[in-house]
Amino acid sequence: MRWLILAAIYLIVDLYAYQVLRVFSKNIWVGMLYFIISAIVIANLFYQFNQPAPNDGFGGGRGYAIGIFLAFFVGKIVLSLVMLGEDVVRLPIAGIQKFFGPSESFDMPSRRKFISTIAIGLAAIPFAGLLYGMYKGRYNFRVLKYTLYFEDLPEAFDGYRISQISDVHSGSFDNKNKIQYGVDLLKEQGSDLVVFTGDLVNNKASEMDNWKELFSEIKAPDGVYSILGNHDYGDYHNWESQEAKIQNLENLKKTHAEMGWNLMLNENRFIEKDGQKIALVGVENWGAGGFKKAGDLEKAGEGVKENDFKILLSHDPSHWEQEVKTHPKKYHLTMSGHTHGMQFGIEIPGWFKWSPVQYRYKHWAGIYEEAGRYINVNRGFGFLAYPGRVGIWPEISVIELKRGSKPA
Repeated sequence: MRWLILAAIYLIVDLYAYQVLRVFSKNIWVGMLYFIISAIVIANLFYQFNQPAPNDGFGGGRGYAIGIFLAFFVGKIVLSLVMLGEDVVRLPIAGIQKFFGPSESFDMPSRRKFISTIAIGLAAIPFAGLLYGMYKGRYNFRVLKYTLYFEDLPEAFDGYRISQISDVHSGSFDNKNKIQYGVDLLKEQGSDLVVFTGDLVNNKASEMDNWKELFSEIKAPDGVYSILGNHDYGDYHNWESQEAKIQNLENLKKTHAEMGWNLMLNENRFIEKDGQKIALVGVENWGAGGFKKAGDLEKAGEGVKENDFKILLSHDPSHWEQEVKTHPKKYHLTMSGHTHGMQFGIEIPGWFKWSPVQYRYKHWAGIYEEAGRYINVNRGFGFLAYPGRVGIWPEISVIELKRGSKPA
């Protein structure tokens, strides 16, 4: 049923967008070519989703089918919106002419070539952008650096640096050289501590089989710490049995250990330096809006005192909004991921930041602060479903902790 609804919506948008092409050419062969290409795009999407996919996910041909479909579909939506705007004007004009003009016939004014040209130019932007996002954007790794100030940061940790990656989604990868570049970029930061904030795989622990050796290269003087994200539990795969699902999660936990990562499951560790310490707390996934709530902040924080300086790893930023930022123990810094910045948006550093995901998540990318408590939402290292990124690039966060007040 879902496929029929999708096909119907696609057909309606397709027919309406075709009106732009008719302004320039009414040649039957041009029209046939237009609809043949449209049919191939949606037929390929249907075909790929009815074929076995790697790890039952969105990798391989299935991912590319999604990306190509989106490029054409979003472009045609833009065409349709411009045409709709023109029709909002054409219809009243035709009505006025019918009732007040010399002729009683209802004649719709012709579409203007100028408007159609603008429509094509506007539609070309998302079309080309989405294709570029698949070709280059998905591995366009960026290092984003932040400096955060805390009055109660222990002196020994003044200048302490933490690197963060999140949302690897290894089942979507298809280019080892590019991933090696991203890992090398992370290693070059030379941070004191590295953290990973969930979603190592799309569904299955086996997705990491070809990547464990590479990610094992990630080291830091104070260790590499990790948590689970919603995809890591295998909830989005049709398992042959509950036992198989449980075993998959156990295999994934072993993968963290084999890479030398310290997986934190509602627990904490203290990092000591020159006789002083900070608490690193890691919760399992806790998400609003129907996502798994395995995270237990009270259990994770056992043994951590109110006056300890605390860093929390929690995959979903909705956890910070609903539980963490008002918690009496005061978690100074929370590090999250999950949103991917929707892998699509516009960012002009220091000036403008927009993505459709902001209408779902209040905190969706970068640093946010409320009452002296901070959260960093990492934009993600990998990608899911759409095999690309446009404007919201794969990210390595580097956060430097400074003692004292924030400069004016």
